[in-house]
Amino acid sequence: MSTEPTLADRIEDVLPQTQCTKCGYDGCRPYAEAIAAGAAEINQCPPGGAEGIARLSSVTGRKVIPLNPVNGLERPRAVAYIDESLCIGCTLCIQACPVDAIIGAGKLMHTIVPALCTGCDLCVAPCPVDCIVMYPVTETTGWDAWSQPDADAARERHDFRTFRLKRDKEENDARLAAKAVAKLDKVNAIDPADAESAAALERKRAIIAAAMERARLKKESDNK
Repeated sequence: MSTEPTLADRIEDVLPQTQCTKCGYDGCRPYAEAIAAGAAEINQCPPGGAEGIARLSSVTGRKVIPLNPVNGLERPRAVAYIDESLCIGCTLCIQACPVDAIIGAGKLMHTIVPALCTGCDLCVAPCPVDCIVMYPVTETTGWDAWSQPDADAARERHDFRTFRLKRDKEENDARLAAKAVAKLDKVNAIDPADAESAAALERKRAIIAAAMERARLKKESDNK
C-alpha cells in the first residue's frame, strides 16, 4: 500500500540536496522538516537560489521572498580541489564530505571526484594544511547551474553514506560488546584464590559490567 508523501517529503524533493548546511540545519532533510513545521523560512538555501525559493513557494503556498543573505549568496556552482602536493592524508575532509566525493585513506593522498562533488565546501574548514580550494565550474547560479538528476544522485549518495556510517557504528559497537563479554567471562573464570585479592577481582568485574551498561544505555538512546 502506497503512503502519501508528507509535506516534509514534498519540500525535500525540491531542495538541491547539496547537504551544505548553509540553511542552518544539518542537511536538506532537517531543513525540509523545519519548513514543514513552520520553524524555518523558505529563503535559507543559497544553492537553490531564487529558483529554489520559487519551488518551495509552490509546495508550501508561502510567499516568494528574497534569499536571506545571512545564509549566503546565490553563486555559480563550485567544485572542491585538493592540492595533492600539500595533502597529509589526515582524512578530515573525507569525514566532512556528506556525499562521499573524496577518495583517499589515512596518511595517503586524497583527491576529489568532481562529478560527485556538490560544492558544499564542508571539506575546506577542517583541512589543517589549507590544501583545499573551491573552483567555480559554471557561470550560471542556483538551479540553472544544477539539475534534478544531479540532486537525485547527490541525495542517493548522502542517504547511502548515512546508512553506511550507521551500519559501521553498529558493527563496531557489537564487536566492542562481544569483546567486553569475553573479557568478563575470562575474569569470572579466574579462581579468586589465584587472584591478587578478591577485592581486586570484584573491581575488574565492576569496571567491565559498568562499561557494558553504558554501551547498552547508549544504544537504547541512539535507537530512540
